[in-house]
Amino acid sequence: MVAPIFFALMMAAFEFGRLNVVRHTADNAAYEAARIAMVPGATAAEARAEANRILAIVGTRSATVTVAPAVLGPDVDQVTVSIDVPMDLNALILPRFTSGSRIQTSSTLRTERVRNR
Repeated sequence: MVAPIFFALMMAAFEFGRLNVVRHTADNAAYEAARIAMVPGATAAEARAEANRILAIVGTRSATVTVAPAVLGPDVDQVTVSIDVPMDLNALILPRFTSGSRIQTSSTLRTERVRNR
């Protein structure tokens, strides 16, 4: 009688634990990618690759990584890396608990580029 309720609560705990891991990993990936992009000579592609590398560590699937501005020229003052992760594609046991939810995070850092004026 108690077993079905206990196992349902355990599955929910695992799902929300996974959600927490993906959320913190996405936060870290956005920050680390922005750190890659802030140095002179870095490209948006390098920042996206770093974010995807970090997200892959925990097996995140179908994440969208966006770097703004798309071209990191010498006059760029700040860079923003945004990450969008669909949780229904990243469920551990049952996507029912996270159906339709998304994790969206971003990190904005000032660059180390010197303005040419």
